[in-house]
Amino acid sequence: MGRSRATLRRVDRALEASARRTGAGIRRVTGVPAVVDAIVVLTSLADVLLGSVDRTVVEHGASLVAVAALLLRRRFPVLAFVLTVPGLWIGSAVVAPVVTLYVLAARSSRLWLLSAAAMVTFFGYGGFLTPPFEPVQRLVVDALYAALVAVGPLAMGALVRTRSELARRIVELRESRVEEQRQAAIAVAEREHAAADAAVARERAQIAREMHDVVAHQVSLVVVHAGAMTMAAPDELTRGFARTVRGLCVATLHELREMVGVLRASGGTSVDASPQPTLDDLQDLVAASGLPVSSDIDLPRDLPAPVQRAVYRFVQEALTNVRKHAPGARVVLHGTSAQRRLVVTVTNDASSEPAMQLPSSGFGLLGLRERAELLGGSIDATPHADGGYRIRMQLPASHAPAAHRS
Repeated sequence: MGRSRATLRRVDRALEASARRTGAGIRRVTGVPAVVDAIVVLTSLADVLLGSVDRTVVEHGASLVAVAALLLRRRFPVLAFVLTVPGLWIGSAVVAPVVTLYVLAARSSRLWLLSAAAMVTFFGYGGFLTPPFEPVQRLVVDALYAALVAVGPLAMGALVRTRSELARRIVELRESRVEEQRQAAIAVAEREHAAADAAVARERAQIAREMHDVVAHQVSLVVVHAGAMTMAAPDELTRGFARTVRGLCVATLHELREMVGVLRASGGTSVDASPQPTLDDLQDLVAASGLPVSSDIDLPRDLPAPVQRAVYRFVQEALTNVRKHAPGARVVLHGTSAQRRLVVTVTNDASSEPAMQLPSSGFGLLGLRERAELLGGSIDATPHADGGYRIRMQLPASHAPAAHRS
């Protein structure tokens, strides 16, 4: 008994391996469109010839037209199906309408079109509307076969179309994830570069302070003493040495001042001259978002530039997140200033459109939170039970960043 089972398992594995090799060979061969067309046309032609017994010239011609229509099924699937209908209804063509119905379902998602094509195939194959009429028992059997012929190609075509759409969306998701990872890597590199620049700037400022407070002070004392020696020296030779020392020290002080100015420049004199966004640009930002936004912003227009930029970037990131994760959702934008604090809130309800949720890196909110903390504020985000979302930013009305307050 054990040997029989082992033999059956070996035979089963051998048959499976053979089927796999055969399937791979068929896929390689059928990957060529000309080969597929030849197989389909020859099969349909054989179906017509074998079923053309006792057929008239018109019926035979309609069947041959249905076979020829197969060559149009890729570029014109609707026309190809229409040309196969006479061959199904009055001729002997069955394979051609089935193939074109499958291609039509694989290319189109219009329900009314597919339903009409299925009904035409069902009645054409079953022959329910043409005499002589069959007994009830035969009619039931014919209806069952006609339903299989009409629904089967539709189901296969819809399956292939759905699989292609899923594959395309998976590719889009993969590309989106790669792009987000690339953007995240760029953001990390920029932060590391900014941190290195900040460290260099701190070191240069410290060196500048040391040169100004220590070296310049000591050289100034030398200048003072050299000047005193010039006045109090007993002979001209000593006074000459004192004047030389004083002149060298004055030149050294001048060079030190220039070096301190260079060090305090912190690595460059380039200035970004591009205009920065303000509260006056919020209206254009909301209009360009393409979202149904109800805006109620009541903030002073004389706020410091860093605060206005922070508000603008906050609203910009919030609207971007709504477009990305809740397309079609209604948005409420609210901003007030009370008790020397600014409060800006962006609230959206649940998405009204089915959308593919794309993965997110989360660096946008992280950057907003860092910007708010530098200004002494905070950001909090809260999801709602109904599927909506609210994000709020609080900032002090003062212009002094938190890191520079005593």
